Amino acid sequence: MQETETEYAWQPVVAADWRDDACVLLDQRLLPAEERYLVLDGVEDVAAAIRDMVVRGAPAIGIAAAYGAVLAYRQAGADTGALERGLAMLADARPTAANLAWALCRVRRAAGPPSADAWRAALAEARAIHREDIEMNHQMGRLGAALLSGRSAVVTHCNAGALATGGFGTALGVIREAWAAGKIAHVFAGETRPWLQGSRLTAWELARDRIPVTVLADSAMSQMFRRQHPSWLIVGADRVAANGDVANKIGTYGLALSARHHGARVMVVAPSSTVDLDTASGDDIPIEERESGEIWAATGADAAPAGVSFANPAFDVTPASLIDALVTEKGVVESPDPKALAAVMARP
Repeated sequence: MQETETEYAWQPVVAADWRDDACVLLDQRLLPAEERYLVLDGVEDVAAAIRDMVVRGAPAIGIAAAYGAVLAYRQAGADTGALERGLAMLADARPTAANLAWALCRVRRAAGPPSADAWRAALAEARAIHREDIEMNHQMGRLGAALLSGRSAVVTHCNAGALATGGFGTALGVIREAWAAGKIAHVFAGETRPWLQGSRLTAWELARDRIPVTVLADSAMSQMFRRQHPSWLIVGADRVAANGDVANKIGTYGLALSARHHGARVMVVAPSSTVDLDTASGDDIPIEERESGEIWAATGADAAPAGVSFANPAFDVTPASLIDALVTEKGVVESPDPKALAAVMARP
């Protein structure tokens, strides 16, 4: 255990920030080959960056949207119509992640009607959202790590680390805390097609921290469960419905089924801002459909054969019945159901 603690050294990664009166985003489309930051001083640019996957992960999208709202206020001045257009542009950028709408509501409530100086109040609120997210990540990391016992392998999907949040991570925050405590021997991560967030981003983050990770093709993950016997599947979430159903990156549902079949437990780690008590169940969560070219591009061909159609959902829904623990900064909900989830959300 002492060796594990000595080897671990978390290296902070900042996906979204406010610097020199502009929103600064790490372009995650280029990782791991290149670390390039985009300096965006217009709300249109931030909305496009969210839509085009420069920034991704529900908490990070919320933070980027909050800083985008600051720009909307600054550009609009006292023009109500201009402000509404800017905020609507941000709201429409990606529909599934609950944090985006939540962050915009917070900034709007703090800044009030548009005026020449309203953007300063918007900025203070956006920075508060960012700071609180980092604090929540560390709290969730501690709560989730406490659920692990012994020392075994775990599985994660997509990227729910510092790149997807204000810093440290939700699912990867738990993994980082558990690794430091000597509770994790190895991490398995699927590629996460078609954007490869697992192989490009999660593997990059864990390698920086010297946490051993093996990347597999998504189609190999069920076989890995059968042969490697991991103890937990630990994932983030883009929206949690009132009944405990969880929308997360496409492929999560299948991994949860494999975990249940092979005796592994399923942990979902998400801040309370991701919980949407106004959405009754997973059937009511809007699932973003992205362009088919994202799938076809992987073949290297210019276009699909005539007559071939594609579906490219960005997320799927994992039923609450497959989830053993939902970890929020307010507490842990085991075997989530509407009553237990509402009780945790009511905590201050």
